[in-house]
Amino acid sequence: MQHFSKILITLFFLLVSGTAMAVIPPPSVAANGYLLVEMETGQVLAEQNASKKLEPASLTKIMTAHVVFMELEAKRISLSDMVLISEKAWRTQGSKMFIEVNKEVSVEDLLKGLIIQSGNDDAAIALAEHVAGSEEAFATLMNQEAKKLGMKDSHFTNSSGLPDENHYTTARDIALVTMASIRDFPEYYKWYSERDFTFNEIKQDNRNTLLWQDATIDGVKTGHTEAAGYCLVSSALRDGRRLVSVIMGAQSTSARATESRKLLNYGFRFYVTKKLLSANKPLQKVKVWKGATETIDVGIAKDLVQTIPHDSTDKIKASLTVDASLVAPISKGTRLGSVKVTLDDKTLATLPLVALSDVESGSIFVVIKDSVLLMLQ
Repeated sequence: MQHFSKILITLFFLLVSGTAMAVIPPPSVAANGYLLVEMETGQVLAEQNASKKLEPASLTKIMTAHVVFMELEAKRISLSDMVLISEKAWRTQGSKMFIEVNKEVSVEDLLKGLIIQSGNDDAAIALAEHVAGSEEAFATLMNQEAKKLGMKDSHFTNSSGLPDENHYTTARDIALVTMASIRDFPEYYKWYSERDFTFNEIKQDNRNTLLWQDATIDGVKTGHTEAAGYCLVSSALRDGRRLVSVIMGAQSTSARATESRKLLNYGFRFYVTKKLLSANKPLQKVKVWKGATETIDVGIAKDLVQTIPHDSTDKIKASLTVDASLVAPISKGTRLGSVKVTLDDKTLATLPLVALSDVESGSIFVVIKDSVLLMLQ
């Protein structure tokens, strides 16, 4: 039978001066559903009805643009491609880019219209038809990508976000595709921060009013239908930290902006993202039997980065569970147990505890001696 040794260590190297603050509850948010998430760690800092299926309106176009970004990266299309505007795209009800039927418009201009002008259902349909031949086929691509991203409660029937009973998403899901676009396509994501776009000698402003209110906010997308209410996905980058907020079903354009800023300010003020444990740094020395050395350093293979309440690092603890009967030879990277990191008795993460070096078998004398000792345990 294997024996286990449990060692509790406080992460003294993370102590900060001052008294730890209590966790401050999130603000009250007037919306049908909302979510605030830290980009690097993926940790949710505030939420309500985040998994409730809601109409996304033009938040749909975040997924539309994401799929087009994927096609560009795969070189199946290019920004310079000229797209013939179909009658369906031209006749579409909703927000307009003022493109004319049977005219050709570049993919780049259509994307900028879609992203910067925060609407443009005609551009969404034109892009869908260019990528997949039809909007229906493009919706299939959207749903396939949603599945890959882990968007478990979403289904898309169109590229524009016009109402359909089978067209829905959640605050949690729309945050997933937003973060994927920010992470995977920075060269295109930057368009979300542009305040206006001129096409056909018509200048249209970005409908995301937060771009004028806060220099740290660089996106993302507004949406509105009568059924969906006023929606806004926002992202801000401050001091190297990025937060993403999703507001769905607010009461007005000003309300969605106010509630978004409220969430972002809360997350930046009361939370901090820190590296709690470093990869390949010894956490403990443990006994090795039958080895060329008597001990081995154990640690983790990947940095542990977590978002935690501000000034709470003096409450972080790590509990190591290691096999007390480790027998050589042992290869670097071999899992030897686990480490659980907690804050106020709440588990933040549980990670594999691994060998940080190789340990070869010891001499015949060591092997015989340790074999006897093991049998006597």
